[in-house]
Amino acid sequence: LGMQAYAEALLVIPKTLAENGGFDAQETVMKLQDEHAKGNQVGVDVRTGEPMDPLVAGVYDGYLVKKQMYSLSSVIAEQLLLVDEILRAGRDVSGRK
Repeated sequence: LGMQAYAEALLVIPKTLAENGGFDAQETVMKLQDEHAKGNQVGVDVRTGEPMDPLVAGVYDGYLVKKQMYSLSSVIAEQLLLVDEILRAGRDVSGRK
């Protein structure tokens, strides 16, 4: 359930690219998922709204940088949830006194 929520949250990126390009976000994401299911690496061509091969288009993002960002985003989310729990526990304890 958590992994599914995380995966759906990452879909915000292609949806935003499609919407900013003036294309239907749901249709674009479905096309991307179809291409990905075929085993292709895909990205969104913001000029056409169609899936494209990033390597052929000359898009070279730093894989390690992206991997680190995704890893850090999970850690930050965990820390925020922990802080929220601590604050709630503090309110419960102070309310009981």
